[in-house]
Amino acid sequence: MYALAQLNLLYNYLSSKKKRNDCETFDFSNPAEIPLVTIQLPVFNEMYVMERLLDNIALLEYPKDKLEIQVLDDSTDETVATTKAHIAQLFEAGLDITHITRTDRSGFKAGALKEGLEIAKGEFIAIFDADFLPQSNWLKRTIPYFKNEKIGVVQTRWGHINRDYSLLTKIQAFALDAHFTLEQVGRNSKGHFINFNGTAGVWRKTCILDAGNWEGDTLTEDLDLSYRAQLKNWEFKYLEDVETPAELPIVISAARSQQFRWNKGGAENFRKMFKRVVTSDHISAKTKIHGLLHLLNSTMFLSIFTVAVLSIPMLYIKNEYAHLRNYFYIMSFFVMSTIIFFVCYWFMYKSIYGSGFKKFFGYVGMFFTFFSIAMGFSLHNSIAVLEGHAGKRSDFIRTPKFNISKYKDNFKNNKYLRKNISSNVIIEGILMLYFGFGMYSAFVVGDQGGDFGLFPFHLMLFIGFGYVFFKSLSSKV
Repeated sequence: MYALAQLNLLYNYLSSKKKRNDCETFDFSNPAEIPLVTIQLPVFNEMYVMERLLDNIALLEYPKDKLEIQVLDDSTDETVATTKAHIAQLFEAGLDITHITRTDRSGFKAGALKEGLEIAKGEFIAIFDADFLPQSNWLKRTIPYFKNEKIGVVQTRWGHINRDYSLLTKIQAFALDAHFTLEQVGRNSKGHFINFNGTAGVWRKTCILDAGNWEGDTLTEDLDLSYRAQLKNWEFKYLEDVETPAELPIVISAARSQQFRWNKGGAENFRKMFKRVVTSDHISAKTKIHGLLHLLNSTMFLSIFTVAVLSIPMLYIKNEYAHLRNYFYIMSFFVMSTIIFFVCYWFMYKSIYGSGFKKFFGYVGMFFTFFSIAMGFSLHNSIAVLEGHAGKRSDFIRTPKFNISKYKDNFKNNKYLRKNISSNVIIEGILMLYFGFGMYSAFVVGDQGGDFGLFPFHLMLFIGFGYVFFKSLSSKV
């Protein structure tokens, strides 16, 4: 079902390319017409990127008397003092910038955003995480879309300043690019629900308040508020052509933290939003289906993990009980889902890298590498999904930032990196051996020289779990 939904999104995406993305604009020479904007920068212990963030935000082209900057600082380390000093310098230079700290982190990021909103002067609220670097004309390219009074959010596409740093960053970029091209455009172009991505977007303040304000009861507060706003009939606008660069995690422990938060948060939001989406009387059946599959996308990892673990016993059952073989032949139909993903992601890939035989050959390698490593994360992400569906609460663990261009020689000493190895990593090592046994089994089962139908699947699982296991042990990129 998810694969078929992706195929429909591909159709929507290709159809959208035939349409122009026009909008009205503000007369930026007329002060009376320019709206007041508040930029919120939620940060927590960001020693390595804080200076870069503040200096970049200071370069945004917008009338100073129409721009307010809130640094929502929940930090508990020495960065509180250095950030305060830096903000004082920018204030002296003429920026309306304030340093807002809290005595506790209740609600985590959502709590910080909500507290800042209470005193925000802006009609529109732009939000950037600490590793994002919007271009100087970013506000002038996004704010004009709010001329349409129905629009509550404008979201931009994430870029990746360290896309080619390592295999890990390439894989993350591949997955995110699929979301920010195929999925966001495919849903938004047909009026289906999309999500504000937590950063690199702008909210209409009245939209936030009308939807019930920020809530910290899930790990993905952005997805939560997005659905509540769209259920209130607010429209979202996604801008594929406005890229906001950011830095991808470069060590696997940071990527694991991010994956856990996103996947658990998705499951939490399915619990929270399922009934509201299904019972809504103002959205179409197709929008409901896309919405539910969107909220369930992280649950795919649970399906993948279940199929993977059962595949080896099934190999032996298939060859031991000949009368069951027809059932297995029928079930092989579901390989179509992989083919659908392969086709869909190719259109995403060529929109970024270009087409041609050489590019396609590179895409084939990247696709199967991505799928292998994604399957290697399936245990980790399945645990996150199960916790989310079960309603188990956990703290918001933010992803460590590195600023690799400045600290490339000593990033391994990053003070925010987790040093311990979880028990899940050991299980991932065992699973690597398990799927190695699955490859061996292909040679010994059956009475006609083996059964290699599942060999490619087990090879990908072996590579994926092996990659995640060894990278987690070594903590090297």
